[in-house]
Amino acid sequence: MALNLSRKNYDDQDDGALLSEYLSSGDLEILGALYSRYMELLYGLCLKYFKNRERSQDAVMELFEKLIIELQRHKVDNFRSWLYVMAKNYCLMELRSKKNESLKISIDEHEYLFMENVDEMHPMDRGDYNKDKVLENCIKQLKKEQRECIRLFYYENQCYRDIAQIINSDEKKVKSYLQNAKRNLKICLDGNDKREKREYE
Repeated sequence: MALNLSRKNYDDQDDGALLSEYLSSGDLEILGALYSRYMELLYGLCLKYFKNRERSQDAVMELFEKLIIELQRHKVDNFRSWLYVMAKNYCLMELRSKKNESLKISIDEHEYLFMENVDEMHPMDRGDYNKDKVLENCIKQLKKEQRECIRLFYYENQCYRDIAQIINSDEKKVKSYLQNAKRNLKICLDGNDKREKREYE
């Protein structure tokens, strides 16, 4: 996809003004002008994750298409920060789709992203949890920290380090919250299965 970048001069408008103008008009030229301000930044981010120039260039184009959709779903206050997080999550999701979650994905020489081990095939690891109403009800019953970590890790594809920053904790506690949450969810789901079996006996 070739971006339809600005035919006008939007340099004198800040991000917020351009975003508001795009949301009210739906004019992709305006969004393209806003997005073009951060294409080099996004390319550098994608290159850090994918280690491939061509793949990173494609990702920048794909992110623009994703941006159009995501802006319909989210209220954005700080476009630059929100765009950076969206792009990072996109890269992580792409990497997770190609590698087993038990592997370490090299980000740079000294930095690694640790994924959950899927050996036990917990319901949260099967990939269809978005459609599971029973699981959703069980998640609502978790303690606040456990619930936040589950949603950030599985639904928003955040890594341990980023979750720790978001909830103002440390990575060890994040891992503990996730382990306890998964255990509690399994107990809740097993209990629901037993109730359903009794109803049909």
